[in-house]
Amino acid sequence: MTAMSIKEISLKLKTIREPEDLFLQKCREDGRKGVTDLVNKWQRTYEKEQQVRDAFTEMTEFESQLRKQGFSILAGIDEVGRGPLAGPVVTSAVILPDSFYLPGLNDSKKIPESKREQFYEMIFKEAISVGVGVVHSDVIDEINIYQATKKAMVAAVNDLSELPDHLLIDAMELDVPIPQLSLIKGDARSISISAASIIAKVTRDRMMKEYGEKYPEYGFEKHMGYGTSQHLEALDIHGLTPWHRRSFAPVKEIAARTKE
Repeated sequence: MTAMSIKEISLKLKTIREPEDLFLQKCREDGRKGVTDLVNKWQRTYEKEQQVRDAFTEMTEFESQLRKQGFSILAGIDEVGRGPLAGPVVTSAVILPDSFYLPGLNDSKKIPESKREQFYEMIFKEAISVGVGVVHSDVIDEINIYQATKKAMVAAVNDLSELPDHLLIDAMELDVPIPQLSLIKGDARSISISAASIIAKVTRDRMMKEYGEKYPEYGFEKHMGYGTSQHLEALDIHGLTPWHRRSFAPVKEIAARTKE
């Protein structure tokens, strides 16, 4: 070991994947402080990566249980956009292969935008099928946001290229003839639902950014239609756009004042 420089050892350690590796064992026996520091750094990195792997494995538990019961085409379903004052509610249904592995996958709201975009591309590349459902503000106003969300979820399922034999849904039950499991906070507990949340979030954010280009004074590209102070101020000054939900307060009140 002493024949190798610390720089050479550093490069070699980057290729080591298991703590039982013989080279790593020899590094632990090396008396040089620089080598000890490298080993400690390797150990910290390994433990962090192991935590991520363990978290991902934990999120596959519901899928594993369903496969043991004989189900094979599992679709995770999630929505984005139930709370905003403007824009559609967007849902996605995603069927992942058994071998799917994407460490760091989680509730889309907990993942930075740049990584969400990366995950979006990876999910589309690896998934067996991806379906998307969109219900716009006029329908939301007509049937209410809860029913609109269910409508969008059914549309996402119908958009899949394969018919799933079981659904995993984030805190919702659908009127479809397919067995389903509703999970509270499912986007943080199931990889299938989490993948769907990524697709739905990125899809909706891209739509809101387009709306922001058409109506720059509202800042849709920043708040995605939620009731921020900037958004509320723009509503007071400029009134409603075609994308606003007229059944939602305070949009409803502003719309009523406009009619007076």
